[in-house]
Amino acid sequence: MSKTNPEIDLYLKEGCGRCELFKTPDCKVHSWTDELGALRQILLSTELKEERKWGVACYTHQSKNIVMLSALKDFVSLSFLKGSLIKDPDKILSKAGENSHIARLIKFKSLGQVEQYRENVLDFIKQAIEIEKSGKKVKKEAVPEEIPEELKTAFENDAIFKEAFEALTPGRKRGYLIHFNQAKQSKTRISRIEKYRSQIMNGIGIHDIWKQSK
Repeated sequence: MSKTNPEIDLYLKEGCGRCELFKTPDCKVHSWTDELGALRQILLSTELKEERKWGVACYTHQSKNIVMLSALKDFVSLSFLKGSLIKDPDKILSKAGENSHIARLIKFKSLGQVEQYRENVLDFIKQAIEIEKSGKKVKKEAVPEEIPEELKTAFENDAIFKEAFEALTPGRKRGYLIHFNQAKQSKTRISRIEKYRSQIMNGIGIHDIWKQSK
């Protein structure tokens, strides 16, 4: 059985730190105490090492990220970083989102579901470890992100802003475009663009500030 990490004890007590509910009674981790605890015990029963990355629980094998445990509003999830390579005949795994091409996750909405899928989870972990040991890579498909009309307008009104955005690395540009496009309303997209204008002008990615603060 793997050792517990005090940082994960802290995560389960305070949350991930990525929203305003951090260290409050309303943090999502408090809604899923039993489910998180049960999943943690399953993960610790394997050869994976418990670490904290991106604010949440991450389980690694020889420094390679295998699976992440986190709490959301409506469910707790186990996210397998190379889940698309895992054999899943019962179709238990699902895409993390429409823009996710590699990771796959399992959603748990009750302690009963954790017990129901215990053996599947252990099998997925075993497969994921073997995938890392084999060095198998996931072939990434280049899917261009659409530039929203609101961002095009911002570019037309500010050529320097456009130049700064185009100077970002492909990954940083994609991160911003995904975030902007996820907004359903035009006013929300405009608000998001303005919120990150300064970061973009300084060549900073959407997640860079949080990473630097950890």
